[in-house]
Amino acid sequence: MVVMGIITAIRMTESFAQFRLWQLISPSLPVGAYAYSGGLEAAIEAGWISNEQEAVVWIEDLLEFALARLDVPVFQRLYASVQDQKHDSFHYWNDYILASRESAELQQEDRHLGRALLRLLKGLDVDIESFCDVDRHYSYVAMFAYACERWQIPLVEALHGLLWSWCENQVAAAIKLVPLGQTTGQQLLSLLQQSIPNCVQSGLVLADEDIGFTLPGLGVISAQHESQYSRLFRS
Repeated sequence: MVVMGIITAIRMTESFAQFRLWQLISPSLPVGAYAYSGGLEAAIEAGWISNEQEAVVWIEDLLEFALARLDVPVFQRLYASVQDQKHDSFHYWNDYILASRESAELQQEDRHLGRALLRLLKGLDVDIESFCDVDRHYSYVAMFAYACERWQIPLVEALHGLLWSWCENQVAAAIKLVPLGQTTGQQLLSLLQQSIPNCVQSGLVLADEDIGFTLPGLGVISAQHESQYSRLFRS
């Protein structure tokens, strides 16, 4: 009976963590991610993307060469910093990922989403102030990692959720901007989800000195979006 009780408790804990992850990656999470296109709108305006094939190439390339090489390994270190109660390490990697955003627009997006998630976590009674300085700028990735560790969401599952959420936002933007149909959008998501596990695994084995990427086109097109005359998404 004792063993059965322990197994039941473990299963309940695992289910709770899974539900929390679903909550974090839900499109209804009130952090404002839907308001940003991450450079996609300007790329479409410039004629770089005009159909579903070009859209999936754009999103897959960012997933493989940007998120897998920066967001994934930094998330891993942020998660471990919370786990080990290493405040300095947590703030170092938070500042690192913010400094790695290639335009003012991308950095502002990250800060805005991070600030919104921090406020939300406080509203959900997650202990933030004992670990984080509420007056500091935090990356969305940092706050996502903090929430996942506190809610005992396993690292790999948390990263799958983070990348899935990013892909879903990109596809939602592409549906509006290219434009694409809803069914086509789901087909793109079906393709992209196949890349997520490999991107997570490749990012998790990177050494500190190998973290980062150089995508000049992303930086330039995102900067151009800041002054784009007509746009649906926030700059």
